[in-house]
Amino acid sequence: MSAVALPAFLLLMLLAVPIGYALLGASAAAVAVSERYDLVIVIQKFYSPSQNPLLLAIPFFILAGELLISGALGQRLIHFASLVVGRIRGALGQVSVVTSMLFAGVSGSAVADASALGSVLIPWQKKEGYPAAFASAVNSASSVIGVIIPPSIPLIIYASVAGTSVGALFLAGIIPGLLFGGASLAAVYLIARRQGFPRREHRTRPSELGRAGIDSLPALAMPVLILTAIISGAATPTEVSVIAVFYALIVRLCYRDLSLRDAVGAMINAGRATGAVLLLIMASSVLSWMITIDRVPDELTAMVTGMDLPRTAVIVFMNVLMLVVGTVIDMTPAILLLGPVLVPLAVAIDLDLVQLGVMMTLNLGIGLFTPPVGTTLYISSSIAGVRIEETVRALVPFYLFALLVLALVSYVPAFTLRF
Repeated sequence: MSAVALPAFLLLMLLAVPIGYALLGASAAAVAVSERYDLVIVIQKFYSPSQNPLLLAIPFFILAGELLISGALGQRLIHFASLVVGRIRGALGQVSVVTSMLFAGVSGSAVADASALGSVLIPWQKKEGYPAAFASAVNSASSVIGVIIPPSIPLIIYASVAGTSVGALFLAGIIPGLLFGGASLAAVYLIARRQGFPRREHRTRPSELGRAGIDSLPALAMPVLILTAIISGAATPTEVSVIAVFYALIVRLCYRDLSLRDAVGAMINAGRATGAVLLLIMASSVLSWMITIDRVPDELTAMVTGMDLPRTAVIVFMNVLMLVVGTVIDMTPAILLLGPVLVPLAVAIDLDLVQLGVMMTLNLGIGLFTPPVGTTLYISSSIAGVRIEETVRALVPFYLFALLVLALVSYVPAFTLRF
C-alpha cells in the first residue's frame, strides 16, 4: 500500500469518517501524490467488483433473510429455540444463542441478526430480571454465528477474493459455526450458574417440541436446500440466492402474513444493506489493488518465510493480525484488504485456502463484538440501553470461549476441510 494511503486511512478513521468514505479518501490521497497509480485504472478497479456475478448473491440472500425473519416464521423459530433449551439455567440467554444458530441459516448477516433478534430477545430478558449488560453481551456474541453458518455473506466475499469454491466454504463453516454456538451456550451456562440466574419451571413435552419443530421446518430447511443445491452443482450460488427469495416469498404467502407493505419494506432494507456492502467492496478493491501493485503480499510472505518460523507460529501471526484488523475495520473491507495479503502467505505454508477463509471469518467475527468498532456490540448495547464498557465486561467469558474455538479451527483442519 502507498506510504500515503495508510496514514490517510488511519487519520480519516480517527476522525470518525465512515469506513467506506475513509477507504475512498485514502485511495484519492495516494493517487493525488503519486504517479504510480493510473487514474483510469483506479476507476476501473473501483467499478470492477460491481460486474462480479458471484456478488449478485449478496442482495438476494439479504432479501431472503429479511422476508423470513420479519414474518410469523421468525416468531416460531424463537419459540422453538425456547423449547429446545427447556429448563437450563439462564434459559433466556440460551434462547438467544440457539435462535442465532437457527437464524444463521437464513440471514447470513451478523448485523441483521443482532438488530432483528436483539430487538425481541434483549427486552424479553430484561423483563424477566436478567441484567441488561448480560443480555447485550449474549446478543453481541451470538449474532456472529450468522456469518459462519451458511449461507454466509462474508464467505461469499472471501470466495470472490481468494478464488475458492463457495460450496466448499459453506460446508466448511458448518462445524465451526456449531462449535461457536456450543461455546456461547457454555459461556451463558457458567455465567448463569455463577450469578444465580433464574431457570424456567415449565417442562417441555416431546409433543410440544415436535409441533414447534414442524412449525419451524420451512426456515430450518432453507440452509439444507441451499447447501444441497450448491454442493451438488445443481445451481450456482447466485442462482440459489434467487431461488431462496422465491422460497421465502412462498413460505410467507403460505403463512398468509405477507402484505405489500412488508414486501416493500424488506426490499428497501435489503437495498440499503446491499448499497452499504457494495460501497465497501468497491472502495476496498482499489486499496487491495494498490497493495498488490506495491508488492505488499510478496514482501510479507518473503519476510515471514525468511524468518524460518514454525508453521504454528505463522498461523498465530496470521490470527493476531486478523484479530487486530477486525477490531478497527468492518468485516467486508477487512476481508478485501487482508485477502490479497494473507492468501499468498497461506499458500507458502501450505494452509488450505478454505480453512483460511473460515479462520478469517471467525477472527473478523470476533472483531464485531470487540471495541472500538464492534458493530454488533454497539447495536446490542444501544438496544439494551447500557454503556459499551458494561457490555464488554460481561463479554469476557465469550471472548475466552471464542478464542478456544478459533484455536481449534486454526490447528485442527478436520473441522473445516472437505470430507
